[in-house]
Amino acid sequence: MTRPEANRGSGEAGAGRPPGASLAHRVPDLGALELLLGVARLGSLGGAARELGITQPAASSRIRSMERQLGVALVDRSPRGSRLTDAGALVTDWARRIVEAAEAFDAGAQALRDRRDSRLRVAASMTIAEYLLPGWLIALRARRPDTAVSLLAGNSAVVAERLLADEADLGFVEGLSVPSGLDSVVIGHDHLIVVTAPAHPWARRRRPLAAEELAATPLILREKGSGTRQVLDAALGGLARPLIELSSTTAVKASAVSGAGPAVLSELAVGEELSLRRLVTVPVDGVALGRDLRAVWPAGHRPVGPARELLSLTRSGKS
Repeated sequence: MTRPEANRGSGEAGAGRPPGASLAHRVPDLGALELLLGVARLGSLGGAARELGITQPAASSRIRSMERQLGVALVDRSPRGSRLTDAGALVTDWARRIVEAAEAFDAGAQALRDRRDSRLRVAASMTIAEYLLPGWLIALRARRPDTAVSLLAGNSAVVAERLLADEADLGFVEGLSVPSGLDSVVIGHDHLIVVTAPAHPWARRRRPLAAEELAATPLILREKGSGTRQVLDAALGGLARPLIELSSTTAVKASAVSGAGPAVLSELAVGEELSLRRLVTVPVDGVALGRDLRAVWPAGHRPVGPARELLSLTRSGKS
């Protein structure tokens, strides 16, 4: 098999790319990444091709195309089978994360399609909807492949409204208390943290923030009615000062990363930004920012069917 010259990769692989070229032109498609994962697992290009239902020549062509695209050799072929190069092993680790993320995306997208055959209506507050629910839905689909899940994402107040209006079968909220008219069970725990961009003065301070200083500083915040805002307001005696109020966790993160100011967010939401140093944690002293994550449903109507199964899945992973 003809291999690209690995020494050219860093200097020439991107030489012909126009500035701002789309990721679609720089990242291999999912089919190619799944093929590479199959080669890694089976040690055979032919076996990986059969697993994906394509011919071996088509598989070889796809690998060669991916090598040209990335500018590195990925697979060594011999009469004894196919072996990943060192670069191929590294790319395979990255590919696995992309494929897993695509599976979570697919499960979330499926939840938004309102099929009528077997339906579960879920309402979830934003942090749970964005960072926990996709994994639960993948597990539910493995158990109940014919169940379609419709998802409404909103703040905790909206979740309660949907349940009480019989527009959802099961809900998930993040606040300090259970909305009136609902029963609940704790499925996990979360902690809010103060974060800011690395250039902000707080990123270099040596002493933890006191509650008074946090309350006196305008912050990028979720809107009133959200579980995140409820916890912060309770911790600061209702004194939190909004610099900007936004209705999604993603929007709050983006504003903080841009340097607009400090933000208060769930630690579930900022793992990637912290690891890449796009955001840094600011220690806080004397402020209670923990909260329970709860499943909720209309009082007296214990979840049944798919709702009960989803609830059992969320509790099976409870720490």
